[in-house]
Amino acid sequence: MTKLRIAAFGGFRSIPPKEGGGGADKLALELYPRIAKKGHEVIAYGRIYPGERGIPKISEYEGVKIISFRTVHKAGFDTLFHSLKATFDIIVKNRADVIHLQSGANSIWAMFLRLFGKKVYVSQFAMDWKRAIWPWYAKMFYHFSNYLTAFIPNKVIFDNIYTKDYFEKKFHRHFDFVPYGSEVKITSQSDTVFKTIGVKPGDYYLFVGRFIPDKGVHLLVEAFQKVKTDKKLVLIGGSPTPTNYEKKVMDTSDERIIFPGYIYGDDTNILIKNAFVYVQPSLIEGLSPVILTVMGLGTPLICSDIVENKFITGENATHFIKGNADDLAEKITYTFNNQAQIRILAEKGQKDILERFNWDTITDQYIKIFSNK
Repeated sequence: MTKLRIAAFGGFRSIPPKEGGGGADKLALELYPRIAKKGHEVIAYGRIYPGERGIPKISEYEGVKIISFRTVHKAGFDTLFHSLKATFDIIVKNRADVIHLQSGANSIWAMFLRLFGKKVYVSQFAMDWKRAIWPWYAKMFYHFSNYLTAFIPNKVIFDNIYTKDYFEKKFHRHFDFVPYGSEVKITSQSDTVFKTIGVKPGDYYLFVGRFIPDKGVHLLVEAFQKVKTDKKLVLIGGSPTPTNYEKKVMDTSDERIIFPGYIYGDDTNILIKNAFVYVQPSLIEGLSPVILTVMGLGTPLICSDIVENKFITGENATHFIKGNADDLAEKITYTFNNQAQIRILAEKGQKDILERFNWDTITDQYIKIFSNK
């Protein structure tokens, strides 16, 4: 086996994830340590935001070397600024031969890396230019980046077949498809997290993720307020510096709705496994890592009916009409009144998902791609 020297940056913020982390952080957490354990050298570039203290510039996590650079808080610009630093560091110090860029928005750096003889692989996630969070100039940049993504890297890897199909039809090129994994190992059996939040196992609905419009958190809060139930709604996430959107979402007088802040690792997985129902109200997704985790843990699921979600779930989840808070409220009520049926769906979904989406198989697929031109 040829030992690969791999450097990665882009969509993820840190390993392990910290406040504000999302699906890209989950991919980094699961993929890079597995690649390192197979004997390859892996460097991951983390971000340090203004106000963060005590984070070492160089550290290590499960065989992955972490190099962290300071960046800015401004959405979008933090990634560009951080990626510029990572690109410069890789080129000047010859850190690696294989570069894994998360998000096609970083394809602009592929031009410079390839000029210096690096093999560059880009993971393209959802159709980011459709996200409501971005202003017009950011959407224009994403459209420009799509052309760079299609032609500059050595390979492009898609995590969902719908974005892949869009790119193949638009640019008349073939691209690779590698999904996320679904299996989760919970190493702790502590029940401390329940006591901390103030809930009991099986007595709450749950959402975990970034508080941004695309995730539909506002729809979930609006819908839950309409539902008559004694169960709680726990929303895990948010950031140290809340946006106006986050503040508006959290401005509710409904005492059943709980905002514990950011939680990750075993505590998050314990909360998912013991939720009565997990709710994913997304308006836009790639291949959702949290849905894979939820189904892999055998938890009943409500999610929006976008094609990316239904590709994962099949008929093994309760779907609501995207963007429709009234329909979501009806589906929450349905799950409360049909507990046996949703458990059957969850058990079928768990068996199906663990067969189709496996992290070890996915790691081998990435290594095979990285080993070729």
